[in-house]
Amino acid sequence: MTPRDLVLTGRGIRFAGRLWPCTIGRGGIRTDKREGDGATPVGTHRITGLLYRPDRIAAPQPWAQPIRPGDLWSDDPDRPDYNTLVRAPYPFSHETLRRADPLYDLILLTDWNWPDATPGAGSAIFLHRWRRAGYPTEGCVAFRPDHLWQIACQITPETRLIVPPR
Repeated sequence: MTPRDLVLTGRGIRFAGRLWPCTIGRGGIRTDKREGDGATPVGTHRITGLLYRPDRIAAPQPWAQPIRPGDLWSDDPDRPDYNTLVRAPYPFSHETLRRADPLYDLILLTDWNWPDATPGAGSAIFLHRWRRAGYPTEGCVAFRPDHLWQIACQITPETRLIVPPR
């Protein structure tokens, strides 16, 4: 572990010398993550990308990529593009990244089950804003919007999300 890592604890994420409240998956923390279980997977996960809504917020880092109309995330384990960014029209199971609500205005991507996805092992684990404090995710790690922004402004390409077993 380094000071630049995001380390999940029982009280939140430890990062940059402070503790950031967060929520995790409704399925808790698991070593055997599966598609649809709502769990946050144990492991050391690299931050592989940073996406943002340019019509709503500024880029928090020079390497951030805009979320464009039609950007989707494939979560169909039967497709060869499972757990990757795809474009509409896409008739298979997916998540819309450019949402009407602000949930995905800022997304940190991790390397969970990526780039060579194992079907059924669970699609993307994002770091994104929470719906409200204490409200669980589908496996992602979620933060208060201003905290997510501050974290995104401080991460580097070397930053990792570390989820230890409980």
